[in-house]
Amino acid sequence: MILYEMIDFDVLRVIWWALLGVLLIGFALTDGFDMGVGALLPFVAKTDVERRMAINTVGPVWEGNQVWFILGGGAIFAAWPPLYAVSFSGFYLAMFVVLAAFIVRPVAFKYRSKREGAAWRNGWDWALFVGGAVPSLLFGVAVGNVLLGVPFYLTPDLMPMYDGNFAIKFLGLLRPFALLAGVVSFSMLMMHGAAWLTLKSEGQVAARARRIGTVAGLVAMAGYALAGVWLALGVDGFALTNAVVPNGPSNPLYSEVTRGGSWMSAYAARPWIAIAPIMGFVGTALAVLGLRAGREVSTLLWSKMGITGIIASVGLTMFPFILPSTVDPNSSLTVWDASSSHQTLFIMLVVTAIFMPLILAYTAWVYKVLWGKVTEADVTENADTVY
Repeated sequence: MILYEMIDFDVLRVIWWALLGVLLIGFALTDGFDMGVGALLPFVAKTDVERRMAINTVGPVWEGNQVWFILGGGAIFAAWPPLYAVSFSGFYLAMFVVLAAFIVRPVAFKYRSKREGAAWRNGWDWALFVGGAVPSLLFGVAVGNVLLGVPFYLTPDLMPMYDGNFAIKFLGLLRPFALLAGVVSFSMLMMHGAAWLTLKSEGQVAARARRIGTVAGLVAMAGYALAGVWLALGVDGFALTNAVVPNGPSNPLYSEVTRGGSWMSAYAARPWIAIAPIMGFVGTALAVLGLRAGREVSTLLWSKMGITGIIASVGLTMFPFILPSTVDPNSSLTVWDASSSHQTLFIMLVVTAIFMPLILAYTAWVYKVLWGKVTEADVTENADTVY
């Protein structure tokens, strides 16, 4: 027996669908609070020392946290090539804006305190705000568009095609439901950043973070609830109408897809997936209560639970769809027809099984070493060495 046949093709597809979700959630849980701190920076820190204190809560870890974004992109490229091709060609300008924001952020970290001029530092502080706020918003907009469906179609040789130029494609993403999803994402990560600042800072920075984070958490819950109602009543779902071949060839055009009904029918078919939105609401609500009460470690953990539930609910609701098409539903990408080969998925799984525990162990060690609050004294006494 060939080694990669030890695990069935359909099982590998589900495993890599789940691993993609894990990587995206891991990115939101780690780099999410970095982006949240950046988005909060102009509002929670008023003096230069306070801003440096806020920046240095994420200064030692933001580079490692951003690795999850690279891993997620790599997983899409290697495990789901059609998804990579369709999403990056359709979301090209949006992806460019996100990458530009991510490029600006490390420059701001490195150069912000190189000069003492107020204008210089204030400019880089707003660059950090952009580097946190813009990706937080656009990632949510992208998720909203995935739920709505994307206007692409596949040619007979599986080339993805969109109508219109790149500017029209970008503006087409800014649909009302997608913007609501962006608001949920933005407010959710602001709450997460506030929970991190509560844990890692002190004084007025932590106090302001608690106040703003409480509001952000309430907005996230309200937006998530509204999005759920909207998804149930105002957004058409997608469904496979032909017999599913879980271990069939990776050709989306072999599937027959209909558009209509509701995505929420997934909860009738698989009631257990309701655990995800419950986690989203409960985790966010307890994070808000923790922020109001001034709790620290538990608040961050509840925030992580809320984010995990909210993101997981999207994937579980859509399964087996990954990226549906509004122009030609039969071109929609699903778990069963948009993956790499059986052998490729198996080799990637072996590599992941070896290196993922190492990454997690190293990350845990880094956070343990860097545990503790960043104080004003830390900043003033080490002004020449910290951010």
